[in-house]
Amino acid sequence: MSRNPPSPPATSEAATSSTQRIVDSITHAVVERRLMPGTKLVEQQIADIFEVSRTVVRQALNQLSRDGLVTLQPARGAFVAQPSVEEARQVFEVRRMMEAAMIRQLAPRITPPQIAELRRHLKAEREAVNRVDVTGRTRLLADFHVLLARMLGNEVLAQLLADLLLRSSLISLMYQSSHSAHASQEEHVAIVDALERRDARAAVKLMEAHLGNVEHNLRLDPRGSDLAAALAVDLKR
Repeated sequence: MSRNPPSPPATSEAATSSTQRIVDSITHAVVERRLMPGTKLVEQQIADIFEVSRTVVRQALNQLSRDGLVTLQPARGAFVAQPSVEEARQVFEVRRMMEAAMIRQLAPRITPPQIAELRRHLKAEREAVNRVDVTGRTRLLADFHVLLARMLGNEVLAQLLADLLLRSSLISLMYQSSHSAHASQEEHVAIVDALERRDARAAVKLMEAHLGNVEHNLRLDPRGSDLAAALAVDLKR
């Protein structure tokens, strides 16, 4: 006689929920700058805060490591990821060179359907920024630039830019304020307005100014954080 397979233990679902709760809390603390880059994430302290086992904490830290928000160092433990200031500056220097040339080529040839697609993307950006969806806004603000590259029909350029934006997104996710995200979104609108006018010179100047503003507004001055105080905010929500 066949038997139904045993149901998974209830504790498995609870552990998964606890793991995700820790992941969400640490992510929020990082992007809201309550936990700054380089902060040590002590397993036992996190376990005590969330009243879970260290195994659950370890699962959460492993997931955050895969997402690039945490670095795991043998014999030292887990730390909030810390992209270097020099790396951030180099990334934006390369982006300025690439994207100025890209926008100069795109302006004379952009089509009305492409403008309509950009307007739809801008709407999604604005909604994410207004609802303070930090990870969503970071992704959409980055995708805007890849979308422009793809409109040129140059997949090599699009892939190179996407690779650069992977680095930029983590930097922006960790260092960009809500005010700066609003400003970035408004600058994207101005760029699309210039493209719609087919004003290549204005579009290039706007793109260069936009990337300069994004870099300038990043808070590239990491400092230490109090882990318990940083995570307590989410526990009270």
